[in-house]
Amino acid sequence: MNRLSNEERAQIVAALVEGNSIRSIVRMTGASKNTIAKLLVDLGAACSDYLNTHLVNLTSKRIQCDEIWSFVGAKDKNIPVSRRAEFGVGSVWTWVAIDADTKLVCSWMVGSRDAGSAHEFINDLAGRLKHRVQLTTDGHKPYLTAIADNFGNNIDYAMLVKIYGNDPIEGQKRYSPAVCTGCKLEPKIGSPDPKHISTSYVERQNLTMRMSMRRFTRLTNGFSKKIENHVAALAIHYMHYNFVRIHQTLRVTPAMAAGVTGRVWTVQDLVELLA
Repeated sequence: MNRLSNEERAQIVAALVEGNSIRSIVRMTGASKNTIAKLLVDLGAACSDYLNTHLVNLTSKRIQCDEIWSFVGAKDKNIPVSRRAEFGVGSVWTWVAIDADTKLVCSWMVGSRDAGSAHEFINDLAGRLKHRVQLTTDGHKPYLTAIADNFGNNIDYAMLVKIYGNDPIEGQKRYSPAVCTGCKLEPKIGSPDPKHISTSYVERQNLTMRMSMRRFTRLTNGFSKKIENHVAALAIHYMHYNFVRIHQTLRVTPAMAAGVTGRVWTVQDLVELLA
């Protein structure tokens, strides 16, 4: 990686954030697979540090949270017995919190879909917010205890519980979830405004992730092979999403809308975080 110029690094990073696989970037740029992987990990660490340091004292008013599934190394059914208890092999979940107004991804974490990960994620989110917010999650039960422990009564919290009908027809089971027939609004803490009990924006962010990172595409062989690479790819994605990519509705980047930065960053700016 040290032999690459910043322009060459920027070309590789631009391809990564647009959803290209590492092997396709090898063909596009002529850089070796190991060089690209090392750049991914090093820049991912730099982006993670920057996000952790600068996404603080956020003045958000409405937050939506969700979890998105992916896998590393192999799907659960194909994991060797000796490695089934090892984190970072098989199913992993990315916990995401998004500001419904600025579309800023305030907090994210890779973990399991259990109470421990829920508590760690919500603890991180709570530490980044300056004021009382309205928070909406899906019906995942670990949120209840995690939010009560970390926010106490200083929050307006509600769950949006989706009601599903029958499974899709046989030919569509691998591609389509069961049909959602309705939603139930369940206020849990404080007085959440029913008009803003929604998870639409964070669910749309799930699609952005799948479109922007090859390793999140469904039914693919482009999955992450190492948990370190998986986390690094997410850090670069969220740095690019928050600071570089102009939101079509806002006409500015989410970080600008949230007052975290006063300018649109470039991919070259991301690369310079390595300096």
